[in-house]
Amino acid sequence: MNMILRKGYIKSIEKALSRSRVTILSGPRQCGKTTLARHFLSQESPNYFDLEDPISLARLDEPMTALSGLKGLIVIDEIQRRPELFPVLRVLSDRKPLNATFLILGSALRQSSESLAGRMEIITMTGFNLAEIGVGNQEHHWLRGGFPLSYLAESDENSHAWRKNFLMAVVERDIPQIRSGIPSKVLFRFWTMIAHFHGQIWNAAPFARSMGVSAPTVRRYLDLLEGIFMVRQLQPWYANIKKRQVKAPKVYIRDSGLLHTFLGIGTQGNLLTHPSCGASWEGYVIEEALRAIQPEEAYFWATHNGAELDLFLVKNRKRLGLDVKRADAPRLTPSMRRAMTDLQLDKLWVIYPGDRRYSLAAGVDVLPLKNLLEINTLS
Repeated sequence: MNMILRKGYIKSIEKALSRSRVTILSGPRQCGKTTLARHFLSQESPNYFDLEDPISLARLDEPMTALSGLKGLIVIDEIQRRPELFPVLRVLSDRKPLNATFLILGSALRQSSESLAGRMEIITMTGFNLAEIGVGNQEHHWLRGGFPLSYLAESDENSHAWRKNFLMAVVERDIPQIRSGIPSKVLFRFWTMIAHFHGQIWNAAPFARSMGVSAPTVRRYLDLLEGIFMVRQLQPWYANIKKRQVKAPKVYIRDSGLLHTFLGIGTQGNLLTHPSCGASWEGYVIEEALRAIQPEEAYFWATHNGAELDLFLVKNRKRLGLDVKRADAPRLTPSMRRAMTDLQLDKLWVIYPGDRRYSLAAGVDVLPLKNLLEINTLS
């Protein structure tokens, strides 16, 4: 397969660079941030700093001296390795006249980048999404996930091997740079447990008991994996109404390919017959929906008497519901009716893997996953 040109991100970065002093391109490692940055500036340029390169590190031993004389676009890749650079960038981005703008790449930058508040624009990147690879490649994408080197591998076997090595690199090399003191084996075990818990409502107690640590400790592990874009904690929507509602988040492995690696799923046949097939499909559709719709707010909703909705979104003042079904012909359920009423939804979409769009009731439509990108115009 050929490399995929990520036109949407290129356009977003171009806009950000035109109006902001500092643009931060954040996201998990190996999702394509460096490839995008090199679209804007050659790595051979004196304005390009790759902090995994010893020469770039040496050039930045005196960062103010190295950066203050440069003009135009300056790219700093893997900046999480040198978080002390952020105060320097604040000073340089406040200069008048402004001689340079900055494109900063990295992950786990939330706290470090706070010193640039009011000066920066953040673009959060992911692996390939369905819009980029084409709906005809959906099954391939669901199995392998969106990381470019996994998705573009020559075979499912090579893709699976890449993901196994990627996971070990994250726990053995990347996370210790961010948070020291957590043994890699402990974190890998916790991450594996999360994969088997994928799509369920978070409960720290069984994790704490199994690992022999406290509930706050496993919560810190969960927050750490969320901070490096590996896990999503989908928060619950609850309001002051009479029904007792769930108030703990749902937990998902964000990339379906990584989930399948943890679960030992290597082929499409394995996936379709695996007990976690439905949960995997739910997480996959949720990630694609959030990328396609880009809502202002996103939650799940569930009551203790069994009513639930996979996604409750707020977009342009509209209240949208998404229910994910791995079924040939989804039908209207009492849970959907309650969600329409209790959440006062403007529209409820039931997303499924079929080919036909059809209506179930007023305001409730079944929509094929391949038509997900149309929701912004259909609603």
